[in-house]
Amino acid sequence: MIDWEPLILTFKLAFITTVLLLAISIPLAYWLAYTKSKLKPICETIVSMPLVLPPTVIGFYLLIAFSPANSFGNWLNNWLGLKLVFSFEGLLIASIIYSLPFMVHPIQAGFTNLSSSLKDMSYVLGKSRTTTLFKILLPNIKSSLLTGIVLAFAHTIGEFGVVLMIGGNIPGKTKVASIAIYDEVESLNYAAANTYSLILVALTFSILLAVYLINGGYLKQFKK
Repeated sequence: MIDWEPLILTFKLAFITTVLLLAISIPLAYWLAYTKSKLKPICETIVSMPLVLPPTVIGFYLLIAFSPANSFGNWLNNWLGLKLVFSFEGLLIASIIYSLPFMVHPIQAGFTNLSSSLKDMSYVLGKSRTTTLFKILLPNIKSSLLTGIVLAFAHTIGEFGVVLMIGGNIPGKTKVASIAIYDEVESLNYAAANTYSLILVALTFSILLAVYLINGGYLKQFKK
């Protein structure tokens, strides 16, 4: 038998991270897709850094930043009552940063590939930027939104280095499935590690398969 708490915590973390990332990434991707600002290359570089940086590097600097021994971490603790080191909240912030490019890039690509005439015609008809975004642009990049949501969710499920650095291994708070697998392997309990791993493999395979089927139009072909 395995402890289901790490799996439940993993899905909880992935779900909340994905929801918050969606809210953050839509305006950010919109700005990156259409801005002519000289700051765009810098912003794109910052967004993309989690793709190439080792997770432990991100986790280490977040650990330093959020530590009560640091001035910023001490301010968060004393003035806002936030203790982010070895907590679910800190783990959530780290997950958002670590998975940010997996949500932003597909949505940005969706905006970029849209015909500019859609946006221009909406403005000509007197629609505001907000109305144009939510009524015209987003409905036309549903596949990009779905891809971003799935990639961010799946990537969060597989986190290890960032989780270990900023969250540690606290049952019920920060011990997610990837940490549980590591613990079981360290304890030579390969059966439990295999069970955790199979569940994650089956879940991620099913999610990714569904995305490819939907984005590839295969489901519509089957309906015909």
